[in-house]
Amino acid sequence: QVQLVESGGGLVQAGGSLRLSCAASGTIFSINTMGWYRRAPGKQRELVATIGRLRYTNYADSVKGRFTISRDNTKNTVYLQMNSLKPEDTGVYYCNVAGSSWYDWGRGTQVTVSS
Repeated sequence: QVQLVESGGGLVQAGGSLRLSCAASGTIFSINTMGWYRRAPGKQRELVATIGRLRYTNYADSVKGRFTISRDNTKNTVYLQMNSLKPEDTGVYYCNVAGSSWYDWGRGTQVTVSS
């Protein structure tokens, strides 16, 4: 069983920055993809960014150029550096970790961007 612990959310003014972290622990087999998703108020959960084991990255168009995803395979940790934040970035951010035949979600961390 994998436990995911997210941290780094909070309240920030528009234009500010936050860095999210998600550490995986427990019985972990090989991790392939790590990523971040978010659910804005009244909307469905959507992809923000993913990173493969060889660090191939994929971003939602809405965050390209502002967010950077990275990972530390030695610590089973994924990061999301969020710059130039906008009020529309507000939501609960969820970490997702996946192997070849399994995946797990974190409980989420709230990000609120004030205008």
